[in-house]
Order: sequence, then C-alpha cells, then structure tokens
Amino acid sequence: MSSRLQAEIKQTKPFPSRSSEAVLSVLRTAALLEHQLNEALRPFGITELQYNVLRILRGAGRKGWCGREIAERLVSKVPDVSRLLDRMEGIRLLRRERDAADRRHVTARITPRGLRVLDETSSKLEAFDRERFGHLDAERLQQVIDGLADIRAAL
Repeated sequence: MSSRLQAEIKQTKPFPSRSSEAVLSVLRTAALLEHQLNEALRPFGITELQYNVLRILRGAGRKGWCGREIAERLVSKVPDVSRLLDRMEGIRLLRRERDAADRRHVTARITPRGLRVLDETSSKLEAFDRERFGHLDAERLQQVIDGLADIRAAL
C-alpha cells in the first residue's frame, strides 16, 4: 500500500524507510507552505524572507540589529544577508546606519513603510495560518509543534 506522500509526488517505489518518508514529508510540507506564503505576500510586494526580516526588525525596536544579529534570528538561513538588506533598503522597508565610532558596524532599523507593510499583511497571514492549521484541534496542533521541535533539537 502506498503512502499519501508517495501518491502526492507520484512515486511508484516505496520509501527506503519510514524515517526517509518522514524527512521527505517535512521537506515537501515546508516547500508547499513557503510557496503559498510567498503567494499570499506577493500583493504586498514582499517575500516570506523579507517578511521575516521585517518582523525581526520590528521586534528590535529603535535599537535595530546588525546583519549578523538578523541572520541569527531568521527562520530560513540565507548565505548573503547583506544583499537581502540592500534590496530591502532599496524599496525603503528598512534603513541602515554606520556606527560613527566603528564604521564596520552597520545597524538596520525598520522604516515606517516597513511597519505599514507588516500591519497590512497581518490579517492576511492570520487567515493563512487558520486555513492551513485550523482543521487541527489544540492537542494535534501541539503534537505537530512538539514533534517538529524534537526533530530540530536533534539537528
């Protein structure tokens, strides 16, 4: 009997192991969620990654964060945070300032425009979350959260 994932990805051979199927299932689910989230954010002119940066900077408040501190907080790791911040600065979602005492240190802060984008997206993303996870009761949702946390802890 084939699994739902096998049917979904049109795989004819069984998975080599249940753990292989689990890994592929997590990756497939993450890819689908990321794609749908990017589609939901498209009308606002940002990607899921840019949304994540905006949330991080909103949380930093007036103090802001340097690129390294932002990179440490990102959900998805990216190889070139500087380039990401360049693009976001170019569309005025954030601004960066060099430290007068240490010119190597650059602090990024969210702009009023970046805050507006977060405000505009919040109801859309709350609906996105409800549509994807609203069918799970509280206990099942907690099992998903805990199971994924256990996997990350082992990495």
